[in-house]
Amino acid sequence: MPHGRWIDGKPPLPRPPSLPLRQTPAMGCPARRLTLAVALLASVAACASVPAGSKPDSRDHFERFNRAIYKFNTALDHAILRPVARGYVKVTPRPVRNGVSHFLTNLEYTKTIGNDVLQAHFVDFGSDIARLLVNTTVGVGGIFDPATRFGLEKHDRDFGQTLGKWGVPAGPYLMLPLLGPSDIRDAAGLVPDHFMTIDSLISNQDVQLGLGAVRVIDRRTQLLSFDAALDSAFDPYALARSVWFQRRDYKVNEDHPYDDSLPDETPPPDSEHE
Repeated sequence: MPHGRWIDGKPPLPRPPSLPLRQTPAMGCPARRLTLAVALLASVAACASVPAGSKPDSRDHFERFNRAIYKFNTALDHAILRPVARGYVKVTPRPVRNGVSHFLTNLEYTKTIGNDVLQAHFVDFGSDIARLLVNTTVGVGGIFDPATRFGLEKHDRDFGQTLGKWGVPAGPYLMLPLLGPSDIRDAAGLVPDHFMTIDSLISNQDVQLGLGAVRVIDRRTQLLSFDAALDSAFDPYALARSVWFQRRDYKVNEDHPYDDSLPDETPPPDSEHE
């Protein structure tokens, strides 16, 4: 019977009292969800094991946790990123892929220019501004790279490197979900690096997501040549960690030629190859 109306001379039924909405765990505060996520990662890390015979590294204080994140990243990579990158290479001509890489590099080249100043590389600062202008104009928005043909050298600098130049210690090695190898210093530098790029000025979220997806595929494509070495390594995690340390040490110190090849890795005696 409807509430609040007289029907057939009978008074209306009283309206039932409203019950307060009970907050479910899913409606809890972000801090609770963050705590649950951290607890989940910690439980996964507790299950991670270090292969017998693997050499420990004094810089990797959180090795079990890092190995758990590496395992998660690898599973995601093998399920989605690597097949997509291989398909991208198969169906996209090399000139088109090069154009995409040049365009994405040009978009974030302001990060290098900003860190030129912070590292007191003032000659490179002027050269990199000229490089950005040439590639943006003559290079049609950065799709082409005429600046290299004009003798304007390409640099690659970031805020983590800047902190290292000014004596900030690297801190422990850190494997970041989705992003891969890093350390405390470099992870802290990701935020200022982002705000130094043109990407940070793009307000359209769909454009940001699209650029992010293309950048992930482009970067994964550039790593395809290392897949065979990682897949055949006795301890792929240790190999990836060693390569990352070599590259970052060079970028911070810049006092010796950097060998971009993977170091040899052989399994310890009496160990089965995985």
